Amino acid sequence: MTKNKYGLNTVCTHVGEVKDTQFKGAVSPIYMATSYEFNDVDVKRYPRYFNTPNQEFLAKKLAALEHTESALIFGSGMAAISAMFLTFLKAGDHLVVQNTLYGGASNFIREEFPKFGIEYTFTDGYSISDFEAAIQPNTKLIHIETPSNPLLTITDIEGVARLAQGNGILTTIDNTFASPVNQNPIVLGIDIVMHSATKYLGGHSDILAGALMGSEKHMAEIWHVAKNFGGNLSDMTVWMLERSIKTLGLRVKAQNKNAKRLAKFLMKHPDVKKVNYPGLKSHPDYELAKKQMKGFGGMLSFELQDGLDAKLFQKELKLIKSSMSLAGVESTVLSPHLTSHALLSQEERDKVGISDQLIRFSVGIESKKDLITDIEQAIQKTKERIRVQL
Repeated sequence: MTKNKYGLNTVCTHVGEVKDTQFKGAVSPIYMATSYEFNDVDVKRYPRYFNTPNQEFLAKKLAALEHTESALIFGSGMAAISAMFLTFLKAGDHLVVQNTLYGGASNFIREEFPKFGIEYTFTDGYSISDFEAAIQPNTKLIHIETPSNPLLTITDIEGVARLAQGNGILTTIDNTFASPVNQNPIVLGIDIVMHSATKYLGGHSDILAGALMGSEKHMAEIWHVAKNFGGNLSDMTVWMLERSIKTLGLRVKAQNKNAKRLAKFLMKHPDVKKVNYPGLKSHPDYELAKKQMKGFGGMLSFELQDGLDAKLFQKELKLIKSSMSLAGVESTVLSPHLTSHALLSQEERDKVGISDQLIRFSVGIESKKDLITDIEQAIQKTKERIRVQL
């Protein structure tokens, strides 16, 4: 673990900048070359090797944000997580994976691991005893996600790390929902941190990227595998991501504040059956979230009362967008059973509690009053439409 000498917003703004030594510009220049000198140079640069100037310096910013020694940037979150799994797991190895997990990652495990002879067990729950019960003699890796997508369950990061260390098992985490602003798993003992950088790190719904952060040793191991997969990204995207991270601290703290206010509003609303947000004292994992998080995040999910159609409600929203992704400055909603978890069977979704009425809400930076007004009018119009249909 490395310790930053600067505060969060200073790290976001200044660490990992590419210095413009020629013209002294205030922002990093973009190096778009795909071919570099190989004679008499310290580094033989090649885009697929993750070492172009913009990639190299952005990795420093990402590592600083997660208090790690090193980082790698990928073309998507799935490119990052698949490279990570296939680096540390081989035929005959076993993975323990949390049951409340991003649908794309769950599908990758179920679809691809059998082809490689890699065994896996999804936990029954997300307590330490659930992880312990799933460990087998050939378990090499435990992977968790907290807060989870889309139910916002909270897993004891430090507890999982201790369990794994006691059994000589590597640990990895998807830290996308929390962002480095709210949670730093390396500090709590996790080995490798993964992000879909498309989300909070990018924050403007205009880039696709992924990232892995960890020790120099672990990142070197991943690099040796990932360079063969070709999952890196263009330097234009790298530049945009570095630019976007400059405001990460400001954006996420505003989203934290808004999400907590919206969660409290929805909790009290008579037309809302359930709200999942770790910042609510009613959340079963509230105390754990308070212990391991610095902020509760901008993500929540909720269910409307029976009889109110979730899809119809989303169509009636005027300000809040119906959108496939999350964590932009604009507020968005979606139905997980039609999007992020559509690849899971109905039985699998039912088992982890993802109902057809569940709405995932990514809270943006808009005025709280405007967001509440939009939700209220959408609920009323949904009621009216249902009355007309009856």
